[in-house]
Amino acid sequence: MLLAWALALCPVAASAQTVDPPAPARQALSEAWWTGPMLANSAATLPQGHALIETYVYDVHSASADSIGSLTYMLYGVTDALTLGVKPSFGFNAVKGERDGSGIGFGDLTLQAQYRLTSFDAARGVPALAIAIQETMPTGRYDRLGARPADGIGGGAWGTTVALYAQHYFWLPNGRILRGRINVSETFSSKAPLHDVSVYDTGEGFRGAARPGRSFYLGGSLEYSVTKRWVLALDATWTHNGATRVSGFGMPDPVTGVAPPVRLEYGPSDAFALAPAIEYSWTPNLGVLLAARFIPKGHNVTPSVTPAIAINAVF
Repeated sequence: MLLAWALALCPVAASAQTVDPPAPARQALSEAWWTGPMLANSAATLPQGHALIETYVYDVHSASADSIGSLTYMLYGVTDALTLGVKPSFGFNAVKGERDGSGIGFGDLTLQAQYRLTSFDAARGVPALAIAIQETMPTGRYDRLGARPADGIGGGAWGTTVALYAQHYFWLPNGRILRGRINVSETFSSKAPLHDVSVYDTGEGFRGAARPGRSFYLGGSLEYSVTKRWVLALDATWTHNGATRVSGFGMPDPVTGVAPPVRLEYGPSDAFALAPAIEYSWTPNLGVLLAARFIPKGHNVTPSVTPAIAINAVF
């Protein structure tokens, strides 16, 4: 009798024991293809002898204007740790209630050097780190705009940006990869000499200069590898721009010949932005990005929505 009871209880005891399912296999880095999010720069440098070209086309849409433009990253790996590049830009302004720009114009040109400090090491938990220096050249029109202020698409000042980039990969409980980036930078600008009508709201006959304030930028991004080819991304940024001051003299009085002094000041601003995006890659070296940046109304900030598309190719 006891033996019979023991045999009868054995299946019950066995069924009461639970076996944990095996953990999902970790996605290999080679099985995650990326184009990069809309805003955050990579801390990785290009391998020596390889090049990257990524072209963005976008429309900064606000209640008063549409600023349609393009920005192209053209980067080259001089060594495995050093990447040099240039970023040309083009733009066209359509202004509601005023004259649009006369055509597509060449914007300010940026030169960039990026040096890798560390490479990503999953075993030791070391992120990729890099420092970058950018120099923006005032090649876009910004003054002597005459009857078409919308032709102004440049800043008129030389700008030096010093930046630190970080990038890390995280494996989620489902085995998929989450890539994170952090960018921190500060920009210092020279004076912009001004003549007549300019992007700084000066009028005909004005002679003087503008001094843009320092700009501090903090941004981060997350990218989730849904499949090998598809990625969901989100950027979040904060930008603080210091006050911009304009000083000079206006049109001389036709009778006295005296030019009145002009002093303008545009206070500091703080802009927050979110930029969700979808990435798709045909190959590990060729992909497309569809994104939109949203900037809400803030302190001296005009709200805007900026849809964008980008093609990323590595050779």
